[in-house]
Amino acid sequence: MDELKQVSRIAVAGMKAQAERLRVISQNLANVDSVGQSPGETPYRRKLITFEDAMDRELGARSVHVRSVTEDMAPFPKRLDPSHPAADADGYVLMPNVNPLVEMMDMREAQRSYEANMSAISVAREMSKRTLDMLR
Repeated sequence: MDELKQVSRIAVAGMKAQAERLRVISQNLANVDSVGQSPGETPYRRKLITFEDAMDRELGARSVHVRSVTEDMAPFPKRLDPSHPAADADGYVLMPNVNPLVEMMDMREAQRSYEANMSAISVAREMSKRTLDMLR
């Protein structure tokens, strides 16, 4: 039964990591139009999340953790909008380096991973229940 507890705790760690990933994706999507207010001011820079597996000594197993949340150093796209207060001398405004399509794909992947971990917990609980039923 200890192994089934380990499965649940490892899956919970995966769910926590994916929940943090969803938070970062949501932040990126919320700032897709966040530009500077004056020429030369940088717009919102997309955030990236990275994971690592680490040994959980209490569990005696490896599980996933968030390693870091960093900024995406990809260049900012430019949009022609001479009337915007942040437009440069040529009329271009620096836009955030957030691609909503990429963010939505990442969101869907995080959702599926979260659901897979939830399924692992459900299976572990069902197996525990059946084991207890057999022992009665």
